[in-house]
Amino acid sequence: MVSIRIASRSDIAAMLALERAAETAAHWSEPQYQQIFSAPGRLALVAESDAIEGFLVARQIGPEWELENIVVSSAAARRGRATRLITELLERARAEHAEAIFLEVRESNRPARALYEKCGFRQVGLRQGYYRGPEENAVAYKYSLIPRSLRSK
Repeated sequence: MVSIRIASRSDIAAMLALERAAETAAHWSEPQYQQIFSAPGRLALVAESDAIEGFLVARQIGPEWELENIVVSSAAARRGRATRLITELLERARAEHAEAIFLEVRESNRPARALYEKCGFRQVGLRQGYYRGPEENAVAYKYSLIPRSLRSK
Protein backbone atom coordinates (compact mmCIF):
# COMPACT_ATOMS: atom_id res chain seq x y z
CA MET A 1 0.00 0.00 0.00
CA VAL A 2 1.33 3.43 -0.90
CA SER A 3 1.31 6.34 1.54
CA ILE A 4 1.81 10.05 0.93
CA ARG A 5 3.78 12.08 3.46
CA ILE A 6 5.72 15.31 3.76
CA ALA A 7 9.29 14.81 2.60
CA SER A 8 12.28 15.41 4.84
CA ARG A 9 15.94 16.19 4.19
CA SER A 10 16.72 12.50 4.57
CA ASP A 11 14.65 11.87 1.41
CA ILE A 12 16.82 14.06 -0.84
CA ALA A 13 19.05 11.21 -2.06
CA ALA A 14 16.02 9.16 -3.13
CA MET A 15 14.38 12.21 -4.72
CA LEU A 16 17.55 12.96 -6.68
CA ALA A 17 17.82 9.36 -7.85
CA LEU A 18 14.22 9.37 -9.09
CA GLU A 19 14.62 12.74 -10.78
CA ARG A 20 17.86 11.74 -12.52
CA ALA A 21 16.17 8.63 -13.92
CA ALA A 22 13.19 10.62 -15.26
CA GLU A 23 13.90 12.24 -18.60
CA THR A 24 10.97 14.68 -18.41
CA ALA A 25 11.53 15.85 -14.82
CA ALA A 26 12.88 19.27 -13.91
CA HIS A 27 16.53 18.63 -13.08
CA TRP A 28 17.77 20.45 -9.99
CA SER A 29 21.02 20.40 -8.07
CA GLU A 30 21.33 18.92 -4.59
CA PRO A 31 21.59 22.43 -3.05
CA GLN A 32 18.29 23.32 -4.74
CA TYR A 33 16.68 20.30 -3.07
CA GLN A 34 18.22 21.33 0.26
CA GLN A 35 16.60 24.78 -0.13
CA ILE A 36 13.14 23.20 -0.31
CA PHE A 37 13.41 22.44 3.39
CA SER A 38 14.54 25.89 4.49
CA ALA A 39 12.48 28.19 2.28
CA PRO A 40 9.08 29.32 3.54
CA GLY A 41 6.08 28.38 1.44
CA ARG A 42 7.64 25.23 -0.03
CA LEU A 43 6.02 21.82 0.08
CA ALA A 44 7.61 18.48 -0.80
CA LEU A 45 5.59 15.27 -0.68
CA VAL A 46 6.73 11.70 -1.24
CA ALA A 47 4.81 8.60 -2.24
CA GLU A 48 6.21 5.45 -0.72
CA SER A 49 5.46 1.83 -0.10
CA ASP A 50 8.64 -0.13 0.65
CA ALA A 51 10.68 2.71 -0.85
CA ILE A 52 10.07 6.19 -2.22
CA GLU A 53 8.32 5.76 -5.57
CA GLY A 54 7.58 9.39 -6.37
CA PHE A 55 7.64 12.94 -5.15
CA LEU A 56 6.14 16.35 -5.75
CA VAL A 57 7.53 19.82 -5.05
CA ALA A 58 5.34 22.93 -4.93
CA ARG A 59 5.62 26.45 -3.64
CA GLN A 60 3.08 28.88 -2.30
CA ILE A 61 3.15 32.44 -3.58
CA GLY A 62 0.43 34.39 -1.80
CA PRO A 63 -2.96 32.88 -2.68
CA GLU A 64 -1.47 30.86 -5.54
CA TRP A 65 0.64 27.73 -5.69
CA GLU A 66 2.99 26.47 -8.36
CA LEU A 67 3.59 22.78 -8.96
CA GLU A 68 7.31 22.86 -9.68
CA ASN A 69 8.20 19.20 -10.11
CA ILE A 70 6.54 15.81 -9.96
CA VAL A 71 8.33 12.52 -10.56
CA VAL A 72 7.24 8.89 -10.30
CA SER A 73 9.61 5.98 -10.83
CA SER A 74 9.16 4.02 -14.04
CA ALA A 75 8.47 0.90 -11.95
CA ALA A 76 5.54 2.65 -10.22
CA ALA A 77 4.20 4.45 -13.30
CA ARG A 78 0.50 4.11 -14.08
CA ARG A 79 -0.32 2.94 -10.56
CA GLY A 80 -1.93 6.17 -9.35
CA ARG A 81 1.09 7.59 -7.51
CA ALA A 82 1.12 10.90 -9.40
CA THR A 83 -2.64 11.28 -8.99
CA ARG A 84 -2.33 10.66 -5.26
CA LEU A 85 0.48 13.23 -4.98
CA ILE A 86 -1.56 15.84 -6.87
CA THR A 87 -4.67 15.09 -4.81
CA GLU A 88 -2.68 15.64 -1.62
CA LEU A 89 -1.33 18.93 -3.01
CA LEU A 90 -4.89 20.06 -3.81
CA GLU A 91 -6.04 19.20 -0.28
CA ARG A 92 -3.14 21.06 1.34
CA ALA A 93 -3.60 24.10 -0.92
CA ARG A 94 -7.32 24.20 -0.05
CA ALA A 95 -6.45 24.03 3.65
CA GLU A 96 -4.22 27.10 3.12
CA HIS A 97 -7.14 28.90 1.39
CA ALA A 98 -5.31 28.96 -1.93
CA GLU A 99 -7.12 30.29 -4.98
CA ALA A 100 -5.28 28.41 -7.73
CA ILE A 101 -2.43 26.09 -8.61
CA PHE A 102 -0.36 26.66 -11.75
CA LEU A 103 2.16 24.55 -13.63
CA GLU A 104 4.02 24.35 -16.93
CA VAL A 105 4.73 21.19 -18.90
CA ARG A 106 6.52 20.44 -22.15
CA GLU A 107 4.07 20.57 -25.02
CA SER A 108 5.23 17.11 -26.17
CA ASN A 109 4.72 15.46 -22.75
CA ARG A 110 1.33 13.93 -23.57
CA PRO A 111 1.20 11.53 -20.58
CA ALA A 112 1.76 14.39 -18.09
CA ARG A 113 -0.74 16.62 -19.85
CA ALA A 114 -3.34 13.84 -19.75
CA LEU A 115 -2.67 13.39 -16.01
CA TYR A 116 -3.09 17.09 -15.25
CA GLU A 117 -6.29 17.30 -17.29
CA LYS A 118 -7.66 14.17 -15.56
CA CYS A 119 -6.93 15.87 -12.22
CA GLY A 120 -8.91 18.97 -13.24
CA PHE A 121 -6.21 21.34 -14.50
CA ARG A 122 -7.22 23.46 -17.49
CA GLN A 123 -4.89 24.82 -20.16
CA VAL A 124 -4.55 28.59 -19.83
CA GLY A 125 -1.66 29.47 -22.13
CA LEU A 126 1.32 28.55 -24.24
CA ARG A 127 4.85 29.85 -23.60
CA GLN A 128 6.84 29.83 -26.82
CA GLY A 129 10.37 28.40 -26.53
CA TYR A 130 10.15 28.14 -22.73
CA TYR A 131 12.23 24.98 -22.41
CA ARG A 132 15.84 24.47 -23.52
CA GLY A 133 17.68 21.29 -24.43
CA PRO A 134 15.76 20.80 -26.65
CA GLU A 135 13.89 24.04 -27.14
CA GLU A 136 10.19 23.49 -26.77
CA ASN A 137 7.00 25.32 -25.90
CA ALA A 138 5.47 25.02 -22.45
CA VAL A 139 1.77 24.52 -21.94
CA ALA A 140 0.55 26.46 -18.88
CA TYR A 141 -2.17 24.90 -16.75
CA LYS A 142 -4.31 26.18 -13.90
CA TYR A 143 -6.42 24.46 -11.28
CA SER A 144 -8.90 26.88 -9.74
CA LEU A 145 -9.74 26.28 -6.10
CA ILE A 146 -12.41 28.98 -6.08
CA PRO A 147 -15.89 27.64 -6.83
CA ARG A 148 -17.04 28.68 -10.31
CA SER A 149 -19.99 30.59 -8.82
CA LEU A 150 -17.62 32.83 -6.83
CA ARG A 151 -15.10 33.61 -9.60
CA SER A 152 -15.08 37.14 -11.00
CA LYS A 153 -16.31 37.29 -14.53
